Amino acid sequence: MTLAAYTTRYLPESLRGLFALALDLHWTWHHGSDELWRTLDEDTWNATRNAWLVLNSVSGDRLEEVAQDPTFQARYLEQMAAREVFSSASTWYSDSCAPALDRGIAYFCMEFGLSESLPLYSGGLGVLAGDFLKAASDLGLPVTAIGLLYQQGYFRQAISRTGEQLEFYPYNDPTMLPVSPLRDADDEWVRVVVPLPGRPVRLRAWRAQVGRCELLLLDSNDPRNEPGDRGITSELYTADPEKRLQQEMVLGIGGWRLLRQLDRKPLICHLNEGHCAFALVERAFAWQDDHQQDFETARTATRATNLFTTHTSVASGFDLFPASLLRLYLTPWLASRDLDLNGLIALGNGSNRGQAQPGECAEDECRLNMARLALNMSGRFNAVSRIHQAVTQNLFQPWFPRWPAEDIPAGYVTNGVHTPSWDSPESDALWTRTCGQDRWRRPLERQCPMAEVSDHELWDMRRAQRKRLIRYLRSRLASQHCEQAFPSDRDAACGVLLDGETLTLGFARRFTDYKRPDLLLKNPERLISLLSSRDRPLQIVLAGKAHPYDQRGKQMIRQWKTFSRRPEVEGKVVFIEDYDLGVASQLVQGVDVWLNCPRHPWEACGTSGMKVLVNGGLNLSQYDGWWAEAWRPEVGWAIRPGATVEQLRNARDHDRQDAEELLDLLEYSVIPAFYTVDDKGIPHPWLEMIRASMNGLTAAYSANRMVRDYVAQFYVPMAEMGAQRSPEVARQLVAQTRALAIHWPHIRFGTFSVNTIGESQTCTVEVYLDGAEQDEVAVELVAEASDHGPRVVATMTLVYPLSGSENTFLFEASVPARPEGHYTPRLRPRDERLNLPLENPAILWMK
Repeated sequence: MTLAAYTTRYLPESLRGLFALALDLHWTWHHGSDELWRTLDEDTWNATRNAWLVLNSVSGDRLEEVAQDPTFQARYLEQMAAREVFSSASTWYSDSCAPALDRGIAYFCMEFGLSESLPLYSGGLGVLAGDFLKAASDLGLPVTAIGLLYQQGYFRQAISRTGEQLEFYPYNDPTMLPVSPLRDADDEWVRVVVPLPGRPVRLRAWRAQVGRCELLLLDSNDPRNEPGDRGITSELYTADPEKRLQQEMVLGIGGWRLLRQLDRKPLICHLNEGHCAFALVERAFAWQDDHQQDFETARTATRATNLFTTHTSVASGFDLFPASLLRLYLTPWLASRDLDLNGLIALGNGSNRGQAQPGECAEDECRLNMARLALNMSGRFNAVSRIHQAVTQNLFQPWFPRWPAEDIPAGYVTNGVHTPSWDSPESDALWTRTCGQDRWRRPLERQCPMAEVSDHELWDMRRAQRKRLIRYLRSRLASQHCEQAFPSDRDAACGVLLDGETLTLGFARRFTDYKRPDLLLKNPERLISLLSSRDRPLQIVLAGKAHPYDQRGKQMIRQWKTFSRRPEVEGKVVFIEDYDLGVASQLVQGVDVWLNCPRHPWEACGTSGMKVLVNGGLNLSQYDGWWAEAWRPEVGWAIRPGATVEQLRNARDHDRQDAEELLDLLEYSVIPAFYTVDDKGIPHPWLEMIRASMNGLTAAYSANRMVRDYVAQFYVPMAEMGAQRSPEVARQLVAQTRALAIHWPHIRFGTFSVNTIGESQTCTVEVYLDGAEQDEVAVELVAEASDHGPRVVATMTLVYPLSGSENTFLFEASVPARPEGHYTPRLRPRDERLNLPLENPAILWMK
């Protein structure tokens, strides 16, 4: 397809390459072409940061004018050459990993936050997906992402005079978004069909170029669809469960069908959250069609290369659909398959009873849990931080009956941010000087890139960033019509009292209860004393949205708006409306300290604070998610450092205590450190913290590192395991699992004996296997952690069969001595070709 086929507008022949530049979202993080778009239409560019909109809005006369401008032409040719060099250059993947993953990775997600000009995101999950895709492009990893093109996306926000959140849903005109119709080899617009009750829904496919990667988007707003079906992709995270189910069918079923229609055969399918789980079922169906096997064999063959990433910390975060709704919508899809609705629900049963089957619960009680469906269709799954790994093991434990949480095979890759998308011009200049232009396209080798930057340079950078933020805030507040809403002081409401030399604290998050955006307001009088200090002043910038149905979140926005209008603090606390990627970028570049204070351990990872690292901002955060891994006293401040999941089961009880600790940190640590300066006004201890944070954390919590972790820990090993799952091996594994299941109810333990000699114990146990093959089971000896030592899981070896009892064997293990009753034998399936217990959670403990 020629890109020009998507537009009827005329471009001078010498500028035809602008189509390709404008439709490649590489400009969202590589800013070399910014001046081109600014020259074409400065107002539109500054307002939207949408190169495609600029190109389609500018007049023909203006295009002819710049076509004759030697300066513009030189800049244009320079950018075209730079794009060609970027596209053809060797990469980390091509040099280090190819061809292991050349067939590519399919990456499914409900939302993608690539740029404010493509509003297909609501918050952290989408921004993480966007950063993943950009980093994959930088590293050369062959990723194709699949999402939905929402007609409205997430809502836009305004705040009324009384502090009420107002929601607006402007239409996303796809012709004005940086996407183009996806066309096939015959130049036909690619469409995919997904069956709904009594009719098909037709999905148009769009393509967003993201550097070396691409994002494919499905859209139900086809005029041939029924009016209701055209609205399936109308809004992100609808509260209507029926429309949510339709969306997840379109994304999962339609997404995999799109890949198949394009003859893409990705090696790995990576789900970013469980919303996309139907893609894995559709992938198994496609394998069935290709190999003429049953569904269980197809599931076994394909799941080895399916990866499920969960970002959820509480069970209420999982999507659940009732059987009655599923029966209506999924029956047409399953009509010709050997997997019926009961079988599908069994794979994703939302019951708390672990292995409950559909027949064990009433029709109105059966629920399909999309996270559990994703889990049962995947060969690996992972959490997004070290603490979240433990949270996930506990959260998923009911789905592994009788397995201890620590044995549940959840891996983890701590999230990271795409650093080039978040750095300021000032910090970019310093990093370029110390680490080179292409530093984020390969592993950052140097450990101390800021060591050669003087304190004066570092402080000048921070001051310039803060002052630029203040200018932005004043402009933004003016656009919020501050002069119409100020209670007493117009200048304060419009940001005139904000100071470019004052310690600036930033908080920008989704306003919801567990993120505790009101934690500072637990003691408002003490906060006022900090804000109103003459010698050591503090100012706070806030932004964030509450879900339209989250009344508690909206209440917290009202609290802050009311507080900000108190005469003692007016002008020192500002709330920026309509938080999006553009606002986030400005805040993380300019604030001195980023605040994050969720209830521990409910923050799966939290990436907002990572974005300040490259800019020299410091973090003051709850000891949770990524900060629990990154925090050291020399890089920032932690609330309740060292907290564990076990210590904070009743996290809500700690709100008041955490609020006081936060205010203590501000009053006695953060503020004094910022204002402790030498005779030239340089805060050297503060700058040492900045240097330590930039040196030690920026690369470690980048998406560059995150993507490489996924490649090394998941994609490559999963590809190797998947290569072993031939149709014949998959059939063998299914047959073996079914045979073992027949014997399993009859397997039992016999006599267990312990012989202690000094510091060692030899334990023996008799096991009746009922005809099961000896090499298909593992007998283990388990002792939980106690005062007598750490947890022990020891493999027991077969000594000999017992001659007086058929199918009975003696197993033995030598272990460190423990008191009587500490060691318990258990038996589980064993097969090196399977990821256990994920692929077979059977287990038997000796009573």
